[in-house]
Amino acid sequence: MGAIDLLASYFGFEEHDTDFTTELVAGITTFLAMSYIIVVNPTVLLPAIMGFNEQGDINQQTTINGAVYESNEVFQMLAIATIIASVVAILVMALYANRPFGLAPGMGLNAFFTFTVVIGMGIPWQTALAAVFVEGIIFIAITAVGARKYVINLFPEPVKFSVGAGIGVFLLFIGLQEMQIVAADPATMVTLGNIAQTPAAILGLAGLFLTFILWARGMKGAIIAGILTTAVVGWALLLTGVASASALAPDALLNEQTGEVTFEAVTSPHYDITPLVGAFVEGLRDIDPLTFVLVVFTFFFVDFFDTAGTLIGVAQFGDFLDEDGELPEAEKPLMADAVGTTVGAMVGTSTVTTFVESSTGVEEGGRTGFTALVVAILFALSLVAVPVVAAIPAYASFIALVAVGVIMLQGVLDIDWQDPAWSVSAGLTITIMPLTYSIATGLAAGIIAYPLIKTAVGERRDVRLGQWAIAVALVGYFYVATSGMLG
Repeated sequence: MGAIDLLASYFGFEEHDTDFTTELVAGITTFLAMSYIIVVNPTVLLPAIMGFNEQGDINQQTTINGAVYESNEVFQMLAIATIIASVVAILVMALYANRPFGLAPGMGLNAFFTFTVVIGMGIPWQTALAAVFVEGIIFIAITAVGARKYVINLFPEPVKFSVGAGIGVFLLFIGLQEMQIVAADPATMVTLGNIAQTPAAILGLAGLFLTFILWARGMKGAIIAGILTTAVVGWALLLTGVASASALAPDALLNEQTGEVTFEAVTSPHYDITPLVGAFVEGLRDIDPLTFVLVVFTFFFVDFFDTAGTLIGVAQFGDFLDEDGELPEAEKPLMADAVGTTVGAMVGTSTVTTFVESSTGVEEGGRTGFTALVVAILFALSLVAVPVVAAIPAYASFIALVAVGVIMLQGVLDIDWQDPAWSVSAGLTITIMPLTYSIATGLAAGIIAYPLIKTAVGERRDVRLGQWAIAVALVGYFYVATSGMLG
C-alpha cells in the first residue's frame, strides 16, 4: 500500500467522497486565504508589548526579562509564535478531529487582546497572556466533558448570527484608523483622514481596492496578494526616491534617530522567541485576583462566541451539520482551538480560533483532516519567510483587517430584522463593538437585550432560564467593569 493509499485510509477519503488531489488543492487554498495572519497578527499584537511614547507612536525598544529588544525583533518573535500556535492547533484538527478547518490566532481576538485588555484596561501584556493560558485550560476541561456544546445552545440566536458582522465592523474601524483613512476629530470624534497629504493612506487605499477587486473576481489568496502588491509598490516608491522614508517605510525598519531605513531586521533574522515563552508566568505575579478573574472571563466569553460561530458557520457551508443543525462530534474540533489557545499563550500570542477562511478550502472540495494537515505543513514551511514580514508596512498589512471586516458583514443576511428581539439584540451586538472598542461589550449588550425585548413583546416563555442567568451575570460584570474595579 502506497503513501497516498495510507492517507486515504486514515482520513477516510472514500467515506467523505474526496481524493488526494482535491484535499491537497483545498489545503493550499485555505492556507493562501488565511496566511495573512502571519503578517497581521504581529502587527496587531506589537503595540501591546512595545507600548506607546508621548507622541502616540509605538516605541522602538522595550525591556523583556531585563533585556532590551528592538521592535523588529519582537515583531519576528510574534510571527514565529503565530506560526507555532497555528501549526499545533491545526494538527489537532487534522489528526484528532479529522476536519478540514484551519486555525490561527483570531482576528478580532488579537485586537481585543491589544486594544481592549492591554491598552484600554491597562492590564500588562504578560497578565493578558496568563489570562489566555487559563482560558485555554478551562476550554480543554469543559470540552473534554462536553460542556461547551451545552453552553453554546444557551446563547440567543440573534447574537450568534450577528457576532461575525459585529467583529467585522470592529476590524473595519481599527484597520481604517491604522491606515490613516479614518482620523480622530475633536468635534465629531472621527472623520475622514487627510488622505491627499498622506502617502501611506493613498497607497493603502489603492491596495485595499485592488484586494477587493481580486476577491470579487474569485482569486484565491486575494488578501495576501493585495498586501504583498501594496508593500512592493511602497518599496518601489521609496527606492526610486518618489516618497520619503518617513512617509512609507515600515516602522520596524525605520531608524527614529536618523530617519533612514535600516535592513537589519531582514538581513539579521531573529528566531529566538524565548523572551516570550513562559511570559504568562510572570503575568500571574502581583495581580489582583478579582481583576484577573474578570480578564479571564472576558477572554473566555469572546472566544466562546467567536469559535462557536465560525465553526458552525463553516460546517454549515460544507454540509457537515446533521438534520438538527448540529455538528457531529463537535467536541473534537473544539478541542483543537482549546489546545491551540493554551500553547499559543505559552509561546506569546493571543487566542487561537477556527478561521472563517476555511470555507475557501471547503468550497474547493476539502472534506477531511488531510486538508488541514496540508495547511499545517505550509504554515510550518513559512517559518523561513519570517524575516521578510518585518519589511511589510502597516498600511499594507492592515488591508487584511478591512477586507476581512467587509467580508464578515455578510452575516447580517441571516438576521430576522422584522422580529424586534432579533433586530434589537443583533443591532446592539453589531454597533456596540466598534463604538466601545470592545467585542465583549457588544456581545454582552445583545445577550442582555434579548430576554428583555422577548418579555416586552409577550414572549417571555421563549426565554430559557439559563439565558436570564447569563444576562444577569453580565449586568453584574458591567457594573464591576465601569466601577473602576478592573484598574
